Amino acid sequence: MNHKKIIHIDMDAFYASIEQRDNPQLRGKPVAVGYGEKRGVVAAASYEARKYGVYSAMASVTALRKCPHIIFVMPRFDIYRNVSNQIMQIFLEYTDKVEPLSLDEAFLDVTVNHRGLRSATMIAKEIKQKIFNRTRLTASAGVSYNKFLAKIASDYNKPDGLFVIEPDKAEDFIEKLPVEKFFGVGKVTAARMAELGIKTGQELKQWSEIDLVKEFGKAGIAYYHFARGVDEREVESERVRKSLGAEETFLEDLGEIVDMLAALDEISREVSRRAEKRKFFAKTLTLKIKYADFTIITRSKTVSHYIKTYQEMFELGKELLLQIDDLEEKKIRLMGLTLKNADADAGQPMVDGIQLSLDFKD
Repeated sequence: MNHKKIIHIDMDAFYASIEQRDNPQLRGKPVAVGYGEKRGVVAAASYEARKYGVYSAMASVTALRKCPHIIFVMPRFDIYRNVSNQIMQIFLEYTDKVEPLSLDEAFLDVTVNHRGLRSATMIAKEIKQKIFNRTRLTASAGVSYNKFLAKIASDYNKPDGLFVIEPDKAEDFIEKLPVEKFFGVGKVTAARMAELGIKTGQELKQWSEIDLVKEFGKAGIAYYHFARGVDEREVESERVRKSLGAEETFLEDLGEIVDMLAALDEISREVSRRAEKRKFFAKTLTLKIKYADFTIITRSKTVSHYIKTYQEMFELGKELLLQIDDLEEKKIRLMGLTLKNADADAGQPMVDGIQLSLDFKD
């Protein structure tokens, strides 16, 4: 059987590593990219910071509590994008089948490649070396015959790792794999699986597809196939952006309608600016609200035409906001707007997968 040759490249602590590269005084020290104020969020953490339990998406106050001497560095997304583009050029030296997942990771299909090399492992080694030579940054690589296994492999020997899951070793590897390592299995799903007695790939494999779908919906189909080492997803060299948005965490919780509308106005302008810049037009607007107690609600509205102006975005967002019954009873910690449901010909290829938020401006 002829198997595909898939590589997953994942840069090691990408944002933080760039900051340490560019500032020698940060090397060997716990670094967090993000804002250190009360409502800040960690965008990335160096490996030195991770030893203290600091990770991306963690509240800055929590990071400081875990590591009081952590150093916060303002994000420089223009620099990160430039480095990401350098790395992309290296990928393209080997194959046009490159699927970026974000600024710091991508899938490559090297089954047929520009160099005529038969060994995907050799290609992964060369790519890692070229990345280091040109950027002075390290990357971890996973090599296997599908995307599911290649992504798992890239995380296996981090940092600066290279791990290969060969077809004849895959079954044994998957059976021993904890379910939380499976693609699409988060903490909540993993906890539910544990309640059902599913903790490893071997235990997951014992469940029928019908029963998995009953428990986990459509995701159960993927779990069924992953447990058997099957993932037929192609490496998509051009991914169409499906959504675009921005959100803001407020320094002080908002309890007055006038303040909420002012925040909505600011976020609407930011989303509109980004949508215009990327020529991204969609028909659905989703409002996200996080209350002071961290409860999250969303409200959406779909219209028959493309939402293209700030004014329309604000009015739709206002309509959704004022539909919330208990709006004045709870204070708001975070607000966000997202455009969704763009037609394939109305969006544009996604050249980066960065999360768009007002916390980390691009």
